[in-house]
Amino acid sequence: MADRTWVRVGAPVAFGLLVIVGWQLGTVVFDADTRILPSPMDVLRAMARDPALLARNAWTTIVEMVVGFVLGVAVGLALGVALAYSRLIKTSIYPWLVVSQTVPVPAIAAVLVIWFGFSILPKVLVVALITFFPVAVSTADGLTAVDPDLVRLLRAFGASKSTIFREVRIPAALPHVFTGMKVAAAFAVLGAVFGEWVGARGGLGYLLLLQNRAVNTDVVFAVIFVLSLLGVGFFGLVALIQRLAIPWYYVERKEH
Repeated sequence: MADRTWVRVGAPVAFGLLVIVGWQLGTVVFDADTRILPSPMDVLRAMARDPALLARNAWTTIVEMVVGFVLGVAVGLALGVALAYSRLIKTSIYPWLVVSQTVPVPAIAAVLVIWFGFSILPKVLVVALITFFPVAVSTADGLTAVDPDLVRLLRAFGASKSTIFREVRIPAALPHVFTGMKVAAAFAVLGAVFGEWVGARGGLGYLLLLQNRAVNTDVVFAVIFVLSLLGVGFFGLVALIQRLAIPWYYVERKEH
């Protein structure tokens, strides 16, 4: 067990360190211009120069991510249940859900900024629009993935639809739902950044644009690093909630 944990944690950390060391050596050997490719040390110095600036804008992005994610998950769960239980809704709406994911996000963000201005609302809506789809699809798939023989058996014993939904379909769907939520958590960062690119007065995406225009490439990399941390941290938080919410799922996986 300890060896397996070390591999899961140590392997990606070792690979990341290898990439950083190679990056640092490459910038030194080839004498790279910091305006084109800053070294990891340059990025660290940029982060240490004004941590309050990064923290303030990171907080703005975090609020947009969390609120938009919660809204997207709520809509996705409701749609997933509707898709699983109504053939008419699935036939009528599902193709349009797919179409909604083919529209470029910056185009949607631009329209939302026109409608709602530079407030937090457009950014939250962009995050929600990106995150609801994987949750809706995974929820619908999970609710319909139950063994039909088990459902028929329960009906033969007089179980109601609500009982089957509560005792069988929800437990079977939860692993699928959390998978969709983890995908949505990773996309939430992109949604917030896209929304800030189109129109914002703060946030890491807004800061990224400003520093890119000023050719402060070391700060640009610092912002990208913070965004990556937010994405990984949000993904890990959802994975932790999954472990706490459905521990039996991991026990079954170990047994198999």
